[in-house]
Amino acid sequence: MNDVIKPGPETPSQAGLPELSVVVPTFNERDNVTVLYRRLEATLAGIAWEVVFVDDNSPDGTWEVVRGLARKDSRVRCIRRIGRRGLSGACIEGILASSAHYAAVIDADLQHDEAQLPKMVALLRSGEAELVVGSRYIEGGSADSFNKQRAGASQLATEVAKRTLKVEIADPMSGFFVIRRDRFEQLAPQLSTQGFKILLDIVASAQGKLRAVEIPYTFGSRQHGESKLDSMVALDFLGLVLAKLTHDVVSLRFLLFAMVGGTGIVVHLVALFIAHEIFNTRFAEAQAIGALVAMTSNFILNNFLTYRDQRLKGFAILRGLLLFYLVCGVGLLANVGVAFSIFEQEPIWWLAGLAGALMGVVWNYAMSGLFVWRRR
Repeated sequence: MNDVIKPGPETPSQAGLPELSVVVPTFNERDNVTVLYRRLEATLAGIAWEVVFVDDNSPDGTWEVVRGLARKDSRVRCIRRIGRRGLSGACIEGILASSAHYAAVIDADLQHDEAQLPKMVALLRSGEAELVVGSRYIEGGSADSFNKQRAGASQLATEVAKRTLKVEIADPMSGFFVIRRDRFEQLAPQLSTQGFKILLDIVASAQGKLRAVEIPYTFGSRQHGESKLDSMVALDFLGLVLAKLTHDVVSLRFLLFAMVGGTGIVVHLVALFIAHEIFNTRFAEAQAIGALVAMTSNFILNNFLTYRDQRLKGFAILRGLLLFYLVCGVGLLANVGVAFSIFEQEPIWWLAGLAGALMGVVWNYAMSGLFVWRRR
């Protein structure tokens, strides 16, 4: 697949800074990147451009193919990320690594219509817009390639975003857009590096102060590989909406951690009930059992969801679990102590258990990020 690419002749505009940087987040897309490069080369012939592939250390060696292209054409760049994952974070890093006037985001799966890029750049040049969005949901656009389930989910998410965040564009869930880089840099500190919906984050963070224009395009079918979207995207989306509703007072990751903590409270109370009410274990011991079971459940869910961009694997899972127990030890002691104190005064098992479980939430979050899922 790592074919020899013959770059086109250099033009005077290409000798200086590019006008457009096309940012392409990738993960396991080695069969698509060369095709996309060739398409960009054909459609952007009249524009000084570069393409920045931001690869999350793909196991299939996508970054190797990109570097092969870069050796043949200096307009191709590769950012290989180690130890971090996520489409939004990749887009942010790619755009901030560029010096072009305009930055485009396009998927590597060949479902976006790169032929629309010259028209999108022209709208930015004219000053008519600061953001141009490729839209599936305006007249002339289409998402017919979606199956029924994905189409329904996309439309539901779009309506939720428009109603709760007062987003006015028709397709805030689009992954295909071009933006002025200087405007993006102004918004970048407010953006979340987690999740998939970078455009929604941009528009919501701008709070109506970003001139946006939508142009229609037809969303195509994936030609190679598999979709990177999974069942966790819905929770990512919900977390992003909640974060923007709180004006980013709390981070998306903390909201996901808190959601997991909410399930941990249920697990804790169920384990406490079983130990105390069914097996007649003394309350202090039953509370400790409930806390240990809840901690284990929280670790598993956080590793799968909250920190999935830094997910622990193999032996690191056991090491991480032991560290999770260790750093939460102080919280566990406070948990049991507070719960037992309340139970002695008022022997209501669920009230005492709830009070104890709530004690360690902030501690667990801070210590987890610092020691268990720290970036390496």
